[in-house]
Amino acid sequence: MPGGLRIAGRTLHPTPVFDTYWHFAAHRQSIYEARLAGKPGPWTDDPVLRRHRFTNCYRAADRVSQYLIREVSYRGAQDLDEVVFRTLLFKLFNRVSTWQLLTAAFGTVSWREFDLRAYDEVLTAAFAGGTKLYSAAYVVPPPRLGADRKHTNHLRLLQHMMTSGLADSLAACTSLQQVFAALLGYPAMGDFLAYQFAIDLNYSSALDFDEMEFVVPGPGARDGIRKCFGPEADGIEAEVIRYMAEHQVEHFARLGLTFNGLRGRRPLQLIDCQNLFCEVDKYARVMHPDIAGHSGRTRIKQLFAPVPERVGAWFPPKWDLG
Repeated sequence: MPGGLRIAGRTLHPTPVFDTYWHFAAHRQSIYEARLAGKPGPWTDDPVLRRHRFTNCYRAADRVSQYLIREVSYRGAQDLDEVVFRTLLFKLFNRVSTWQLLTAAFGTVSWREFDLRAYDEVLTAAFAGGTKLYSAAYVVPPPRLGADRKHTNHLRLLQHMMTSGLADSLAACTSLQQVFAALLGYPAMGDFLAYQFAIDLNYSSALDFDEMEFVVPGPGARDGIRKCFGPEADGIEAEVIRYMAEHQVEHFARLGLTFNGLRGRRPLQLIDCQNLFCEVDKYARVMHPDIAGHSGRTRIKQLFAPVPERVGAWFPPKWDLG
């Protein structure tokens, strides 16, 4: 791009991966829309997209987020403490089958009826039988709370969060960044995880803040940003993500790409642009193997395997997407 891009007081010179970011977003969204409409696959001619697994452009549209929104956050009592408890319990494991294991054992998952010992016994028995309790999507570090097993420490962490008044703290928050700060004060809650959990809580009826308020770049996003802009973008990754969100219409138009947003209404938010950098980092390992990120990874591990269930779409009612 002649003259480069001016972001956070720096002049950045995009690599070819920058345009690939927009092409990837448009093509990945068209796949999602085709699957949502029930059209038979394959949904793209792109060999990389056909062979490998990539998340949706919109974080809230992904399978696990959809389950969280529909089956966890908005199903059951909508009291603040109950919504916070259910959401965090689900997200600490981030695995649908673990939630289903608990609901099968206890029926209604509720903070008022929570028995740490009973929940721990169910999870320990499943773990001993070879059941995976955690998603591989990202690492949820175990807090050091005295137990031998990771899942026991996470249950202890959740109980500590609830008994220490987290729900009341969240009720007093006036911004998404304050929610992030409240979560960050707990053991094992680093910046990335606290931000992800803040976004998940913000999907629910408990909170309603603007996703365009702020962003915390994760390690995958930093890799993608390095591939798009080189080392000149180091240290201003959050500002780069904001640039992408605020200038998306301009760049889709510049490249002649069709991108209508979510349900034709919602443009990419900061969290979505952050996630897209993670996915473009993976995509570029094949399409731009000569352009390096931070991690040095050269392969995409996960292959695409269609799930038998039809893709659904149910978003927070407060978004008014119809």
